[in-house]
Amino acid sequence: MRCPFCSTDDDRVIDSRPAKEGRAIRRRRECSKCGHRFTTYESIEDRVVQVIKSDGAREPFNREKVYRGLSIACIKRPVTAQMIETMTDAIEARVLADTAREVTAVQIGHWILEELGKVDEVAYVRFASVYKRYASVSEFREELTRIPKATGSN
Repeated sequence: MRCPFCSTDDDRVIDSRPAKEGRAIRRRRECSKCGHRFTTYESIEDRVVQVIKSDGAREPFNREKVYRGLSIACIKRPVTAQMIETMTDAIEARVLADTAREVTAVQIGHWILEELGKVDEVAYVRFASVYKRYASVSEFREELTRIPKATGSN
């Protein structure tokens, strides 16, 4: 592995442990030349899962889109980057666990709402307001009455 600091390819592994719900190995490395430490991930090359969009178009599943959507919903909320990463891992695992090579964007949206519902009500509402495209204030109010069921809170 090439050091990201000095570009030398002489390093040693200091620590290895499972990551991403056991689908990868996280390795801490130390460059033999400059002494900097850095992290690498080793994982099995995943099969490509196609996401079927609402207009019928297909595109490869993009983990970063999920992470970005979660991050935007959680802006200025007590949700850490680690919590967002964990939610993203859980959603990605569900996408990849499906035996089909296709999943709908609607299904991914539901999974995102499930994860947000476990973590933060406001982030849930933020994401739902964009994802569900409410046509009226009354539809939005109706969703607000369903939040306790979705989040498990009282």
